[in-house]
Amino acid sequence: MGQPFEPPTGDVESVELKTALEERYLAYALSTIMHRALPDARDGLKPVHRRILYGMRLLRLDPNTAHKKCAKIVGDVMGDFHPHGDQAIYDALVRLSQDFSQRYPLVDGQGNFGNIDGDGPAAYRYTEARLTEVARLLLDGIDEDTVDFRPSYNGEKEEPSVLPAAFPNLLANGSQGIAVGMATSIPPHNAAELCDAALYLISHPAATSEQLNSFVKGPDFPTGGILIDSAQTITEAYRTGRGAFRVRARWAKEDLGRGTWNIVVSEIPYGVPKARLIEKLAELLQERKLPLLADVRDESAEDVRIVLEPRSRSVDPVVLMESLFRLSELEARIPLNMNVLVGGQVPRVIGLAEALRAWLDHRRVVLQRRSQYRLGQIERRLEILGGLLIVYLDLDEVIRIIREEDEPKPALIARFTLTEIQANAILDTRLRSLRKLEEMELKRELESLTAEKEGLEGLLGSEAQQWTSIKAQIRAVKKTFGPETKIGARRTTLENPPDTAGIDFTAAMVEREPITVIVSQKGWVRALKGHVADLSGITFKGDDSLKIGFPSETTAKILVLASNGKVFTLEASKLPGGRGFGDPIRLMVDLDEGTEIVAALPYQAGSRLLIAGSDGRGFLAPTDALIANTRKGKGILGLDGEAVAAVLVPAGEGDHVAVCSSDKLLLVFPASELPELARGKGVRLQRCRGAALADACVFTLAEGLPWREASGQSRLANAQVLEKWMGHRAEAGTLMTRSFPKFERFGR
Repeated sequence: MGQPFEPPTGDVESVELKTALEERYLAYALSTIMHRALPDARDGLKPVHRRILYGMRLLRLDPNTAHKKCAKIVGDVMGDFHPHGDQAIYDALVRLSQDFSQRYPLVDGQGNFGNIDGDGPAAYRYTEARLTEVARLLLDGIDEDTVDFRPSYNGEKEEPSVLPAAFPNLLANGSQGIAVGMATSIPPHNAAELCDAALYLISHPAATSEQLNSFVKGPDFPTGGILIDSAQTITEAYRTGRGAFRVRARWAKEDLGRGTWNIVVSEIPYGVPKARLIEKLAELLQERKLPLLADVRDESAEDVRIVLEPRSRSVDPVVLMESLFRLSELEARIPLNMNVLVGGQVPRVIGLAEALRAWLDHRRVVLQRRSQYRLGQIERRLEILGGLLIVYLDLDEVIRIIREEDEPKPALIARFTLTEIQANAILDTRLRSLRKLEEMELKRELESLTAEKEGLEGLLGSEAQQWTSIKAQIRAVKKTFGPETKIGARRTTLENPPDTAGIDFTAAMVEREPITVIVSQKGWVRALKGHVADLSGITFKGDDSLKIGFPSETTAKILVLASNGKVFTLEASKLPGGRGFGDPIRLMVDLDEGTEIVAALPYQAGSRLLIAGSDGRGFLAPTDALIANTRKGKGILGLDGEAVAAVLVPAGEGDHVAVCSSDKLLLVFPASELPELARGKGVRLQRCRGAALADACVFTLAEGLPWREASGQSRLANAQVLEKWMGHRAEAGTLMTRSFPKFERFGR
C-alpha cells in the first residue's frame, strides 16, 4: 500500500467549501451580468458589440471607406479587447449586419452574412465589413474626451466603457441576453418615434411612459408584421418594462380568376426563421391538422413570398389564417423585459420614460465633456496665437535674439514675457509665415476662437442652452431616419385582429369525418371510422364489454359524466383510433379514485340535457354550461350520502319526462316541472324508496316514448298507453306491466 496523503507544510489557509463556492459563483454571476449579457442603458450595447465597433473605428472602417476582411476585424478585437472565442465575436458581428435582425444595422457587410431562412453566414475569411452611418453616430466624439476609457484585459490598450451614442440604440435596435438569474429582451423600435418622444421628454421632464406611448406606438420590427395587442396592453408593458407583444404575419388574398384564390404571406414575425416556419406548416399539413389548407409553397426571392393554397374556393380566408395563427409561428409572442445596466453599474428593469431619460442624461454629459474638451483646445490655441502675434509686433528683435543668442528660448521668454508653449510656437514658425497676410489670418482666427470660447462658456453655464443643443442633435437624427426615408419608415403596423367570436376553430382545424364513439364498461374509449350501425362484432380487451356507442364526427366534443357528478369534455379528434382497444378515459381526464364513467354523448351547442343521480334528484342543464376546458372537468351534479350520478340524456325540445327506478316503477310527468340549472343537486324526479333511479328520458308526448327490449328491438309507447303512468314530479310511479315486456332502457 502507498503512503497516506500528507498535506503540504507551509502557509496553508483553510476555507469552507460553502464559502468558497458562494464567492466564486457570485463573481461569475456578476461578471456575466456586467460584462456579457446585459446592455448599457446609455448606448444600448453589450461589451462585445462595443468592442467590435471601437475596434472597427481603430481600423478606420468608416461608412465611406472600403470594406475590410472580417477575419482581420475579429482578430484585432480578440487580441486587443475581447479575450473570448473568435466565433463568439464573429457571431456578434454578423448579427450587427443582418437587416432582418437589426432594425438599424451597425455593420455594413459584404458577402454571405446569413439570411432570413435561418442559414448561417460564410466563414470570416470570406466576408468583409465596415461601419454604417448609425455606428458612426454611436461613435461620434469618442476622441474628444466624451466618455471614460478603461484598460483592456491585458492592460496594453484602453477601451471605452460606453459610447457617446448620438443615436437611441437601446430601444431602436433592441437587445436579447440571458445572464445568471436575470435576462433581458428588448424588441426594436422606430428611431423617428423615439426621437419625438425624447424631444417631448426634454420639454416635459416629468412625462410618464403612458404619455410617451402616444409617440412610441409599439415595437417596429425589421421584418415588419402586424402588432395585434390592445393599446392598454402596450401602455402597461412600457410602464412596467415587462410584458409581451403578439405579432402576426402580413398576408393578402391573391385572386387567381374564376373564383379561385391563394393567400400570400409577405412579412413574417420577427426572429422566426422562414425555413423552419414552412417546415412546421408542411408537418401540420402532413399530419392532417390543417384541413382547410391544401398546399404551402415558398416563392421568396429577395422579398418574402409564402403561398398558401386553400383546400377549396369556399374556404373562408380569415378562418384559414386564424387557424394557422393558432397552430404555427405565423403568430409569435415577442417578450419585453427591459432589464439593463443603469449608469453602467446597476441591473434594473426600467420603463420607457426611464430608458429615454437615461439616454438623454448621457447625451448631456457627452455634450458637457465635449464642450469642455473643445474649450481646452481653444485656450491652448489662443495661448499660441498670443505668442505668435508678438512676433509681428517686434519682428526684428525676435530675429535678432534667434540669430545671436545661444539659448534663444529663455531669451524670448525673458524679453517678451512668454510662456514656454508660446516660445516653442515662435521658434517653430517658418520664415515664409512671416508675411503680412499671415498676420491678418492669425488675427481673424483669434477673433473667431474668442467668440467660440464665449459661446462654449455660455453653453456650459446654461442648462437650457445645453438642452437646446441636444434638441438640435436629436432633430438631425430624426431627419436622417425620418418616416419619409427608406430605412426610417415604420414597418410594423398596429391593427385590431378580426372578430372571431363566432368561429368554431375546433371544427375548422380538424378534418370533418364521421366516426362512432365506443366506451367500454371499464372506461376505455375509441373512435371507429364511419357510422357503424351494428356494434355486436366489436372486440374488447379481456372480459371488458360495450357500455356506450353512438355516432358522431371528428369535429365534435364528447361530454362524459362520471359517477361523482363531474362532467368532462373530450375532443373527438383526439380519441384513439378503432384498430386497437382504445385508451382509458382516465389518461385523458383527472378522474378521482373509485370513480366510474356513467354516460357519454356528443355535445350540441344551445341544447339542454337531463342530469340525475341514483337518489332520484336531477335537473335540466344547458349543454354550454357543462363544457369543461381543463382535465379537471366541472362539478355539475351535487350528491348526498352514497348517491352517485346515474343519468345524462338529451332533453332537446321534449315536453315530458319519463323516469324508471331499479324496481321497475315508471313515472311520466311534464318537463315544465323541472328547473333549468347550471349546477346543483336539483329536485326530486322520482321517489325511489329503497331502489335507485335506473334511467330517464325526455320526449315529446305526441310522438311517443321510445324504449328498447333486452333483445335490442325498438318500441314506441304512445300517449294512450302512457296514460296509466302519467303523474307529477316526485311521485313513486307505477309498476311496468305487459305494456313494457322485457324493458331494457329508454331510447332507440
